[in-house]
Amino acid sequence: MVLFVFVTLQSCAAGVANALEENDEVSGSAGLIVAVLMLVGGIVSVVTRKSTGKGGNIALIVLFGLAALIGFTNYGSYSDLAIWSGWCLINAVLALVAMISKKNKPDDPSVDED
Repeated sequence: MVLFVFVTLQSCAAGVANALEENDEVSGSAGLIVAVLMLVGGIVSVVTRKSTGKGGNIALIVLFGLAALIGFTNYGSYSDLAIWSGWCLINAVLALVAMISKKNKPDDPSVDED
């Protein structure tokens, strides 16, 4: 969630540079979309960190995967967007690993279900 601020500021600067250069790139706008998806993904991960279901991890995979896809396909002259997209891809993979590892874990035997 903290990276949202940095990505947003960089994206705004890249958008202004794209507009001034009139180079028909959309890397600044794509950066803003990636920043918002990163913020939403961070919020979802905080809210669902103690959940036992797979819904939170599925949402994280979709959010961070979409952010990575948008970032990698549109980074253009804003090359830092490729770095942020890589970070989003890492987060999506970690959410997938967490979802798979939750499925393979046995139930907690310390919880008494009477």
